[in-house]
Amino acid sequence: MRIFASVAQSESFSVAARQLELSPPRVTRVVAALEARLGIALLYRTTRQVRVTDAGRRYLMDAQQILAQLSEAEASATGSYLSPRGLLSVTAPVLFGEYYVTPQIVKYLEQYPDVQVRAQLIDRPVNLQEESIDVAVRIGHVPEGCQHLVVHVGEVRHVVCASPSWLKKYGEPQHPHELETLPTVVAQGCHFGNQWWFDEKGKRIEVTPSPRLFISATHAALTAVESGAGLTRLLSYQAAASEAEGKIRRVLTRFEPPAIPINIWVTAGRGRAASVRTFVDFLVKRLRSDPALGYRD
Repeated sequence: MRIFASVAQSESFSVAARQLELSPPRVTRVVAALEARLGIALLYRTTRQVRVTDAGRRYLMDAQQILAQLSEAEASATGSYLSPRGLLSVTAPVLFGEYYVTPQIVKYLEQYPDVQVRAQLIDRPVNLQEESIDVAVRIGHVPEGCQHLVVHVGEVRHVVCASPSWLKKYGEPQHPHELETLPTVVAQGCHFGNQWWFDEKGKRIEVTPSPRLFISATHAALTAVESGAGLTRLLSYQAAASEAEGKIRRVLTRFEPPAIPINIWVTAGRGRAASVRTFVDFLVKRLRSDPALGYRD
């Protein structure tokens, strides 16, 4: 079940083999034997991709529940509900995870040597149950009907910024619509899309910037703006370090949209494990104390 679940989630025999530290032929044989015993195809296989069949998807959901129950039984038997130990799976957005979560994971591991952490820093939506995640850091509003435990730790804002030298040379924009004619830098693939939105006395206004520079990564966009390439739009945590060092300055602050919450999600049914409890407490305390994340009681 574990091997099949890993192949189904990663959609790759080779990736599953690396994750499980098994040989690819063994992973292939095990899944084939499982399909032969059940008498159904669990996966579609082509030379380029692996996809779960409808029957495989139903089996995967049941298998994940069984594996979760097995993990709980093993945790109870080994005492990991009493002391932090075992594997802890964590996910966070790429940049936020790099800036704020990874340093805390390192400090946590120093304090709890019997815990291993598997950290997935990815920007795509993650199904916590299906991908066996224990703890997730998410930026955004909590959807209605959420079954997971959610702990608020801060907030971020959409901010527009430029270098002090650029602002001195060209002047500071006074209204968002000016961005339609000013040089801007846009990180391709960022979630802002082709339009930037602002708030003017409670009214949403949208602006279509005219980028002089498209660039593939937020890090690079920030570097370009620090060098005087123009204006860009970031999340406030992405700009915090450069702003504190005086490399960039925020503009149009009175038009910034409402803040977006940062939350820690604890996957339903996972909160009893000591590793999860202690890690969440550890991370909550440190994120809430970071002034760049703007936590308020």
